[in-house]
Amino acid sequence: MKKTFERGNVAIAKAAVAAGCRYYFGYPITPQSDIPEYLSGVLPGVGGQFVQAESEIASINMLLGAGATGKRAMTSSSSPGISLKQEGISYMAGSEIPGVIVNIQRSGPGLGGISPSQGDYFQATRGGGHGDYRTLVFAPATVQEMYDLTILAFDLSDKYRIPAMILADAMLGMMKEPLDEWKPSIEDYGKEEWVVTGAKGRERRRIKSLYLGDGELAAHNWRLHEKHEKIAKAETRVHVEIPHDCEMAVVAFGSAARIAKTAVDRANAEGRKIGIIRPITVWPFPYDAIRAIAEKGIKLLTVELNIGQMVEDVKIAANGKSDVAFLGYPPGYLPSPDEIYERIMFEAGAKELKL
Repeated sequence: MKKTFERGNVAIAKAAVAAGCRYYFGYPITPQSDIPEYLSGVLPGVGGQFVQAESEIASINMLLGAGATGKRAMTSSSSPGISLKQEGISYMAGSEIPGVIVNIQRSGPGLGGISPSQGDYFQATRGGGHGDYRTLVFAPATVQEMYDLTILAFDLSDKYRIPAMILADAMLGMMKEPLDEWKPSIEDYGKEEWVVTGAKGRERRRIKSLYLGDGELAAHNWRLHEKHEKIAKAETRVHVEIPHDCEMAVVAFGSAARIAKTAVDRANAEGRKIGIIRPITVWPFPYDAIRAIAEKGIKLLTVELNIGQMVEDVKIAANGKSDVAFLGYPPGYLPSPDEIYERIMFEAGAKELKL
């Protein structure tokens, strides 16, 4: 293990190389450009290839092509660039082609700005393209998790033949923290049975998402659905801290969870009993973990850097068993822990809300 001090973006790039990624296709956009910058210098030296594509649309389709040959490959972008990749992501999901997509979110809608945001939650967790499909979506909250979850994303993407996304933001991408670099073992997960490598000496293989025979497409979609259900049961990840006699719990992911945790710690230092629930996978979403807490009647406060997206999943999980409050911050504004602390104390009945 090697200890370094890195930006979140560079941690992702280093993790990709450690995970065996040798092909990167991307296009510059702030605030994720550290990723292609790093990989452009490193990949040629380890036998890989870096391609600055002519567009985001080209880069996602290059990822599709590399993934179809069984190679570990990655693309990255930021919010509006990810929007342009949606058709290709849908094609990858429909064709069951693995690959890792990184979204270092910026403010929107439209061009918005380069400040941190969590406004792409719906896009990432609902399948931003057409059709019934899902992608694995990991929401790191530290530079270390940017590294660790990128390696996990490559692994699970291969295991389940499904695109995987790292959903971070400008704050996590640009911040520096200590990083323990490690190298995983790499499995092929039976790739020799399906990858396109040329049909010499064997029957040709078809990787496709077009099914025109009677009932073929319906059967394909049901099979994908069964895979999604399997992933949801096996791969949901969440961090939960619920104190004894908990008064209420904050639900937050990514950078919002970092800020909220400081506010929760302050409240608890003053004698309150406030918990925190941090989804690490936002798809699959940790419905069961949140439901178990809601069934105890513990009030939930969802904190997001948007005007209300993950809160919908929290309400589904709570299923009316407990109250769900929401505290959102539109893109272009980062809250302080003090602001979240004030809302926590208000929801816990300890203070009046300051306007």
